[in-house]
Amino acid sequence: MSKLTPVLSANWDQADSFTIDGYKRTGGYTAVAKALAMKPDEVIQLVKDSGLRGRGGAGFPTGSKWGFIPQGDNKDHYFVVNADESEPGTCKDTPLMMANPHVLIEGVIIGSYAIRANYAFIYIRGEVTHVVRRVQQAIEDAYKAGLLGKNILGKGFDLELVLHVGAGAYICGEETALLDSLEGFRGQPRLRPPFPAIAGLYAKPTVVNNVESVASVPAIVNQGVAWFTSMGTEKSKGFTLYSLSGHVNNPGQFEAPLGITLRQLLEISGGVRTGHKLKFWTPGGSSTPIFTDAHLDVPLDYEGVAAAGSMLGTKALQIFDETTCIVRAVLRWTEFYKHESCGKCTPCREGTWWLVQVLKDLEAGKGSEADLDKLLDLCDNIMGRSFCALADGAASPIISSLKYFRQEYLDHLSAGACPFDPMAATLFDSAGVK
Repeated sequence: MSKLTPVLSANWDQADSFTIDGYKRTGGYTAVAKALAMKPDEVIQLVKDSGLRGRGGAGFPTGSKWGFIPQGDNKDHYFVVNADESEPGTCKDTPLMMANPHVLIEGVIIGSYAIRANYAFIYIRGEVTHVVRRVQQAIEDAYKAGLLGKNILGKGFDLELVLHVGAGAYICGEETALLDSLEGFRGQPRLRPPFPAIAGLYAKPTVVNNVESVASVPAIVNQGVAWFTSMGTEKSKGFTLYSLSGHVNNPGQFEAPLGITLRQLLEISGGVRTGHKLKFWTPGGSSTPIFTDAHLDVPLDYEGVAAAGSMLGTKALQIFDETTCIVRAVLRWTEFYKHESCGKCTPCREGTWWLVQVLKDLEAGKGSEADLDKLLDLCDNIMGRSFCALADGAASPIISSLKYFRQEYLDHLSAGACPFDPMAATLFDSAGVK
């Protein structure tokens, strides 16, 4: 399992990997021709058989999601790509779109054909202007090549693809909030049911998929189910992008089979920064319960991570060594969730604010041990009590940090201040910094 499997990232080192000519030279857009020669239901079944699960965090089977769209209902269907990557530590979709936007467009064409959608949208985060320009250029080039628009490849299939630039709200990474934003409203999560497959964009049947999920489809169409299922684990099939950041010698994107361990990834990436040791890490971004060095051999697939008490999420592996203050790290994450709460749900709107207040005091060495129980009580009143998972994401790192590092919180109180040197955890040269 230690061997990397470059598929999506196979040609990222090519100078023209992002162009349509560079993509076609390496077999790009051949999967579209194969898919359009099949019946839509056959494409859906192919993706079902592959076992591809959503790469956006929840891990829901992609083929099943496509299969939920009603057929023969005489309604418009919509295919929507969630490219609103915003969570701290999560950084796989942005480099994918920057290095190879055409694999995403090819996946969009195939997915739209499968669910019988003639309109598709890519909802992208507004701050990544350079990526917006690159994806827009790729869409224009695909139109010029006859791969978008009317009668694609002479197969009688029409598809209009629109790139929609969001205003930079983390909440729009939640699929129903994204749909509200696409419709021109303030991005806030909707009550479900009805689910998007029944009443999504403009109250019509809609599929919302993550960038990596959609970009994985062309390879499955070209290489087949047996090839894809030969990688990964029993219930978590295929390859995926793991993002390593933080206190690691060679951070970056590592494409590997699901089920690889952090120990193996650290061996490939040069290990924790020289002279230091691993203290804690996130398996799926800042919204997932943290792990420690005791979890180095946990299989990084959906079942393995869940069995160990966390979530695979977006495979954003943030690595922290012993110089990092756990209280400060959790406080910074919580400040993010407080800022990004849309305010629709009272437990999240009020709860995240109170979490920040308590954590600020604890990080400064103020308060008492009773405040730790207060933190857990606040988390208990937030978890599972809002329309979306933002509140759960805010509470999870707090709960897990108290589980593994409760004594460190107490050390702050006994010292009356943070016992850590904040400069020691930085990765830049601190010479001359005051």
